[in-house]
Amino acid sequence: MILVTGASGFVGSAVARQLLAMGEAVRVLVRSTSSRVNLTDSKLDVVQGDLRDAASLERALQNVRVLFHVAADYRLWARDDNEIIRTNVEGTRALMEAAKRADIERIVYTSSVATLKAQPDGTPSDETSRLEPQSAVGAYKYSKVVAERLVEEMVARGSLPAVIVNPSTPIGPSDVRPTPTGRIIVEAASGRMPAFVDTGLNLVHVEDVAAGHIAAWKKGRTGERYILGGQDVLLGDMLAEIAHQIGRAPPKLRLPRRLIYPIACGAEAIAYFTGKEPFVTTTGLKLAKDRMFFTSAKAERELGYRARPYREAIADAITWFRQNGYLKG
Repeated sequence: MILVTGASGFVGSAVARQLLAMGEAVRVLVRSTSSRVNLTDSKLDVVQGDLRDAASLERALQNVRVLFHVAADYRLWARDDNEIIRTNVEGTRALMEAAKRADIERIVYTSSVATLKAQPDGTPSDETSRLEPQSAVGAYKYSKVVAERLVEEMVARGSLPAVIVNPSTPIGPSDVRPTPTGRIIVEAASGRMPAFVDTGLNLVHVEDVAAGHIAAWKKGRTGERYILGGQDVLLGDMLAEIAHQIGRAPPKLRLPRRLIYPIACGAEAIAYFTGKEPFVTTTGLKLAKDRMFFTSAKAERELGYRARPYREAIADAITWFRQNGYLKG
């Protein structure tokens, strides 16, 4: 039995699908409030629980030999930042401790490139570009750095058979929520992004990220970290590609980040009362000052990891969003 946390979400559901396709017995841990859109396969063994509910973790880990801990609170804004930290840090701690007690044979922990530093000259970062918690911008990055260090420390003490993967920016089908990057695709494809800031990111197809998780399980070295990325892309080029695939004119207006901060502050103030995550956030603008470029050379060399062109990922994302009513026309 293999347990996947976060299987109702974007990356976790892709991991679960690929494991089922391999003929593996897959159990998923799902909160009572989570969407079931990505959990329709009847072969899934669904266990209701929560990372902060110790009893539910014990139940979910019964007879499990492999654990994929993919679940995370991936938000750049929340009314209470401690919600993000509790899920990503304390939830990870609780699950890893439960996995130790259950004598799990192998763990793949899903971290993020958020735990890595961007290079000042814009060259791609690798696994050695470690970010310290005090330098992390926003609750999400901070929580992922702390959680990753927690897993590393437990591995170093010899008590955890874990390998760590660091996905970059996944895009593609089944982005139900959608993720912050999925929201950019929806807004751009709908013609609601007339301007952009000068930044860059590393785009990767979610199914390639899932395949990288499985390769890490099979081939990864315990305690090692592997970036699962795709291609480095300027935001302007990403938006132009979306426009090209949709048949719209690409946005031409590039704005300085400082001009958008008042809009972000206003959007966050409104979100505090509505509870709906704002499209533009002050944290996102702070992160945008760096070009978040990465290399997956280590994963390619040690895991046999490969990623398809980012244009294919955008095409698959647009198709899924259109088929599921996120896009009109």
